[in-house]
Amino acid sequence: MPTEARDPGADSFAGGLRRVARVVLLDPGDRILLLHGHEPDDPADDWWFTPGGGLEGDETREQAALRELAEETGITDVELGPVLWRRRCSFPFAGRRWNQDEWYYLARTAHAPRREPEPLALTELERRSVAGARWWTCRELARAHETVYPTRLAELLRTLLDEGPPAKPVTLDTEIV
Repeated sequence: MPTEARDPGADSFAGGLRRVARVVLLDPGDRILLLHGHEPDDPADDWWFTPGGGLEGDETREQAALRELAEETGITDVELGPVLWRRRCSFPFAGRRWNQDEWYYLARTAHAPRREPEPLALTELERRSVAGARWWTCRELARAHETVYPTRLAELLRTLLDEGPPAKPVTLDTEIV
């Protein structure tokens, strides 16, 4: 698996974009883990999203993906796979605009989850805006009426499960909210 070159002087906002690593975590039954988030001051403004977050210091995206997964879910027993998708997005959240370059890594856990994931180290903002987690089947995701990011995740997951990981990362449409 190729790794992103490290630039010790670069921060997570290189080029004006926050560099983000996200995880498409699948269990042995091919269910995907999504976090349930909301605006910190408005729980009714909610959505589902994959675990992940911004790079810290000189860490690679692979390191960030594993760190973020552990911090947000407590899950550490995973096999990190290739980058599936890349996307750029821009959205308002917690009173500011976030501009991100996101890489989505495939990861698998060999163990069926026995209980809800338990975060190990949420930031103060995450404590105010993450309401929980849920394992979804592809069918449940396709039938969901909730907002899910990235958009088209059900379709992307179905293709992944039917065809396997792409030969090279697929660039998703830019999303601006």
